[in-house]
Amino acid sequence: MTDPFLALGIFFNNHPFVLVAFIVWSTAWKGVALWKAGRLSQKKWFIVLLVVNLAGLLEIVYIFFVARKKEKSSQEPHPPGL
Repeated sequence: MTDPFLALGIFFNNHPFVLVAFIVWSTAWKGVALWKAGRLSQKKWFIVLLVVNLAGLLEIVYIFFVARKKEKSSQEPHPPGL
């Protein structure tokens, strides 16, 4: 039986553009998510997003669900005097 990590290493060795595309994909999502978490002063999310790497999945969930909800709630008009 072939070692899956060995097979993955051979694949990336033969197709380095896939590895580069994966790195660009993950870095782009991480950058946007960290920027939004910092701008919205969500320190816990910022730390989690900085430490955990799930190929952009956690970042996508944060951007489209958590940050969007917080951005919408902060854009609601406030009554005068508040």
